[in-house]
Amino acid sequence: MAAAMLWGACTTIPIGAHHSFAMYDQTQTKTLTGKLTRYIPGSNHAQLIFEVLGPDGTPMVGKDGKPVVWGVETASAAVMARRGLSPKTFPVGSVFTVTLFPLRDGRQFGAMTGDFIKCGTAMPAGGCTKETGERLIIENN
Repeated sequence: MAAAMLWGACTTIPIGAHHSFAMYDQTQTKTLTGKLTRYIPGSNHAQLIFEVLGPDGTPMVGKDGKPVVWGVETASAAVMARRGLSPKTFPVGSVFTVTLFPLRDGRQFGAMTGDFIKCGTAMPAGGCTKETGERLIIENN
């Protein structure tokens, strides 16, 4: 009986458990501006998939001739909604600038850190910056 209780205690996942951010290179950051192509809500973390935009608002194109696509892991969908970002308030086509820790393995995905700037559905003159958009404080934890 004691062995079964010990086994159960050791194999139970604690409520509030959280994954490691070790897969992200937290020694460097990237700041990217993009146009949202997909919002993936999640209870632990939401994800924003976006086409990277150049300074003039046109999609950056990779060597394959296709738009460069990145993704970013954010705070939970509930936290994002409280900060004004939900599929309703932040529809596909929205322009934003995000600072992220990139994946260590080089794939085009990262974890949000620092600034998140929401700029509407078109690239503002001068780019999507703190001066031209709405800066949101979103904790990623």
